[in-house]
Amino acid sequence: MSHISRQSQARPVLFVGAGPGDPDLLTLKALKALQAADVVIHDRLVSAGVLARIGTGTRLRNAGKEGFGPSLDQETINRLIVQEAQSGARVVRLKSGDSTVFGRLDEELDAVAAAGLEFDILPGLTSASAAVAALGQSLTKRGRNAAVRLVTGHDMKGYADQDWHTLASAGEVAAIYMGKKAARFIQGRLLMHGAAPGTPVTIVENASRSDQRIVPATLSNLPNALAEADITGPALLMLGLAPRDTAVMDLPHAREMI
Repeated sequence: MSHISRQSQARPVLFVGAGPGDPDLLTLKALKALQAADVVIHDRLVSAGVLARIGTGTRLRNAGKEGFGPSLDQETINRLIVQEAQSGARVVRLKSGDSTVFGRLDEELDAVAAAGLEFDILPGLTSASAAVAALGQSLTKRGRNAAVRLVTGHDMKGYADQDWHTLASAGEVAAIYMGKKAARFIQGRLLMHGAAPGTPVTIVENASRSDQRIVPATLSNLPNALAEADITGPALLMLGLAPRDTAVMDLPHAREMI
C-alpha cells in the first residue's frame, strides 16, 4: 500500500526486508526493487551476497547500527533517507531479515511521513524462520506450543525485560534476537522464574548463510557454550528447541557439527 505524497517529484521510499542472508531467499519483489534503485541505504547485517544482487551503478550507503557498539544514530539515518528521497532518487532502505521485526521501522516511517513522502513496505523472511529450518524443527507444534515469541536480548535501555514467568514454562518456544551479550542475564532470569536447567537453547549463527553454524546448548551452559564456540556473527538463541538430528547429543559431541 502506497501512502499519499505532498511532494509529487519524490518517489516512494521502499523499506525492503533482505532476508536472513542467503540471497536466494530474497523475495522477487525485493530483488526487483534492489535492481531498480538509485540508492540503497543498508544495515550492517545485510550480507555481501545480497548486496551483490544490487543493480550496477546503484549507490550504497551504509547505515549500520551495532548493539552496545559504534552506531550511526537514528536521527542521522532518518535525515539520510529523507534527503535522498527528496532529491528524486529511487530509495531502498534495506534491512536484514524482515524490517518489521526489531528493525526500528516505525521511527523511519514516521520521519518519511513527516516529510510528506510516500513509502511502501516489502516484507522479508525473518531470521527466526531460517534458524528453525536449519534445526529441522518448526516454531509451533501441536501438543507443545500454540504460540511462539520473538524477543530481543537488549533494547535502548540495556538488557531487555520480558515476561520471564511465561518464557520459563515447559514447552515454550522463543527466538531471541540480539541475545549474545545478554546470554547470562537471560539465563539468570529464566532460572529464577523456574525454567528447567536442561531446557534446550540452540545457538544459530549466520542463519541460512554459507558459514552458518549450529551450536546445541542448554540453559545451564548457555554462556559457556557461546564463549567456547566463539560466536562472532549474527546469532539467534532458539529457546526450547534442539536440532532434530542432535536432540540427544551433549555439547562436546555437538561441537563436531561446527
